[in-house]
Amino acid sequence: MKKILIVDDEINICTLLSRFLGKHGFKTESTMTGAGALKLLKEAPFDLVLCDYRLKDTDGAQLLNDIRTLSPQTVVIIITGYSDVRIAVDMVKNGAYDYISKPLYPDEILALINKALESPGAARPQPVQAAPAAPVREQNAQRPQPSGGTGNGAQYVYGESDPSRQLIRELTLVAPTDYSVIIFGETGTGKESVAHLIHDHSSRKNQPFVPIDCGALSRELAASELFGHEKGSFTGAIGTKIGAFEQAHGGTIFLDEIANLPYDVQVALLRVIQEKQIRRVGSMKEIAVDVRLIVASNENLFEAVQKGKFREDLFHRFNEFTIHIPPLRDRGDDLRSFVDAFLAQAGRELNKPEATLSEEVWECFRNYDWPGNIRELKNVIRRASLLTPAGKEISMAALPLEMKAGKMTRPITPSGIEPASTEAADEPNLPMLDDNDLKSVALKAEYNKIINVLKEVKYNKTKAAQLLNIDRKTLYNKLRLLNINY
Repeated sequence: MKKILIVDDEINICTLLSRFLGKHGFKTESTMTGAGALKLLKEAPFDLVLCDYRLKDTDGAQLLNDIRTLSPQTVVIIITGYSDVRIAVDMVKNGAYDYISKPLYPDEILALINKALESPGAARPQPVQAAPAAPVREQNAQRPQPSGGTGNGAQYVYGESDPSRQLIRELTLVAPTDYSVIIFGETGTGKESVAHLIHDHSSRKNQPFVPIDCGALSRELAASELFGHEKGSFTGAIGTKIGAFEQAHGGTIFLDEIANLPYDVQVALLRVIQEKQIRRVGSMKEIAVDVRLIVASNENLFEAVQKGKFREDLFHRFNEFTIHIPPLRDRGDDLRSFVDAFLAQAGRELNKPEATLSEEVWECFRNYDWPGNIRELKNVIRRASLLTPAGKEISMAALPLEMKAGKMTRPITPSGIEPASTEAADEPNLPMLDDNDLKSVALKAEYNKIINVLKEVKYNKTKAAQLLNIDRKTLYNKLRLLNINY
């Protein structure tokens, strides 16, 4: 059995590569530092070292020289996150077998490792290729594309910012595994799209993907929706129902807003994960299920555990791998990519030429805080495209009132400090408010209360409805009445 040493300063990368290569017949060890790698090489020989170029205590060039001095027969493959061809050329010139650029794709890594280990004299310094830039272009071109199995027909948009590259890197590493995944992100960041991508690039891609919104499940019917029920098991059960877990057999089940799952249903879910069997409501028969679990939350599950709202044992069952989706306000370099994609999509939907944005609108977009994230941006683009005549630029007149009024923006002063908000910024966009009119005063108080609660729960409408002691339908009606668009 061939031995591979993985050297990367990110523990998740080490763990996933070790697991992936272990499944393909390799014996692996990993370390997060160059010093640790040299220590392991002194203790035992390795056939191949997979080494990140940037480490906390050294770099790939120095570590490559140390490895060649200590163990000349060991094959070295460098992982680089930089498209600078000179780095790759220097590594190959100094004795590396090859290099691979980030984001990493497991199948590509496996193919390169097999080729390196099968090549006679692979550890010897290789001559510099005449056109070393080609592999970089090929690897960059292999960014994952939707396989058509998402069921929503949506084309994924990949950003170019550093947070987006990190997101893609983690996604492509965890997708081929069977790990359970927790996806954290604010409302509207695209958690379900990320879950789709994980499914589409897994071995389960040809099997069902079943999404469930836990926030919409009532305590009484949650077990029935997840596990199914038998005819006559409760009032209204007029027939046998197959639950989400049975529907997803062989594929992936995505549980969105998992923190809102009733506590007693969490107990039943824990048993399903442990036993890989479900029991329909009203039945004594155990049914085996084989599903991959992906869950999502826009609140900190660890804090929910500390408050006793979420079971700790269930949290640890889910927490095999965690992905954090950055909010749109932290992905400024990606804004144009998203806008261009949504403009093109809106043009196709409306069967008219793709619209463009005026410079004033672009400036507004860049300064806006986007509390609803990508979902809000998409809806703003669709609305503006509908209101703008064909061949015309989208102007400020086509934007929602809260954007035109400067609400939820973060203007930056010359000193780089955000100015304090004024009371005027919190005034509702309600026409003809009269301070002496009791109804107007009540509407204004409702507006301010709803806005404050939405901010407190990071715009999670289910949580907001719970705190306001109203149902979701009532909350949505009030959002429309008060012209609150989140």
